[in-house]
Amino acid sequence: MSWIATSAFSKIAVGIDRPEDVVVGKDGRVFASDHQCAVAEIHPDGSFTRMGPAGGAPNGINMDPQGRILIANFGIYDRVEGPLQRFDPATGLHETLLAEVGGKRLTSANYPVMDRAGNIWCANSTHAETWPQALDGRADGFIFVLRPDGSSDIVAEGLRFPNGMALSADDGTLYCAQTSGADVMAFEVQPGGRLGPGRRYGPVLGRLMGPNDDVVAAAAAAQHSDDLGYTDGVGLDAEGNLWVCLPAANKVVAISPSGQVETVCHDPSGGLINHPTNVTFGGADLRDLYIGSIRADYVLKARSPVPGLAMIHQR
Repeated sequence: MSWIATSAFSKIAVGIDRPEDVVVGKDGRVFASDHQCAVAEIHPDGSFTRMGPAGGAPNGINMDPQGRILIANFGIYDRVEGPLQRFDPATGLHETLLAEVGGKRLTSANYPVMDRAGNIWCANSTHAETWPQALDGRADGFIFVLRPDGSSDIVAEGLRFPNGMALSADDGTLYCAQTSGADVMAFEVQPGGRLGPGRRYGPVLGRLMGPNDDVVAAAAAAQHSDDLGYTDGVGLDAEGNLWVCLPAANKVVAISPSGQVETVCHDPSGGLINHPTNVTFGGADLRDLYIGSIRADYVLKARSPVPGLAMIHQR
């Protein structure tokens, strides 16, 4: 891995609202989450068009093989519900796929990913009442699955703010960032849409603030630190490196297959790379890199030194 210089990034979709995540279809169309609609399409000239109604607080997004966009709504952001939804850019159909699982309401669905079998895996980060409480270390997060037959289950519990997720090339491992653990967990994907026990993948990626520190206030005041390890979105490249966003440090790192950690890009000032939350690969060679943000009103784009791993909708 080689570093990507801050100067290599350009801003696109300037004026977008809370573009937490980006997804790129096989046809090259680029979509981003937007707080004011279901999804925003980013055009080649960098402009964007809002599409469909918002259904909470659109957060992590992904795509199925039919080109429909899966939307996890982080409802706690607005103190509303946080269902898993789907939007079809071709027809405009906006539907709720799941609002409750295992007797628990979805209040903070965070990031969805689909495997070859048609299972949709998604995290519900917390049941905290307000966003400031969400990162206090509570272990009330879980991962759930929506299977192609319509059944659903909670498949991993007791997690500390489960966040972004990625599937290995063979769909045999599900990776999930654990924000309040400053780490990434790995789960064996078992037949029938189930998960084996979780294990930490790679090292702890930084420190967490103390119980008396206000994480949100510190971030809002731009009191970033290079060693803060609040993990957010993750994504795999074609060489097996797991890219991990560290928004509180304005940094993206990569965990190599051997467990080594390298910094991919870092902007200590936050002047350009500002609270990076997700990485997405697109383009004909899957080397167009997009980085979403929970704070910036734009999406970043650059060229990656390695191609991304093709996702199910890009194969």
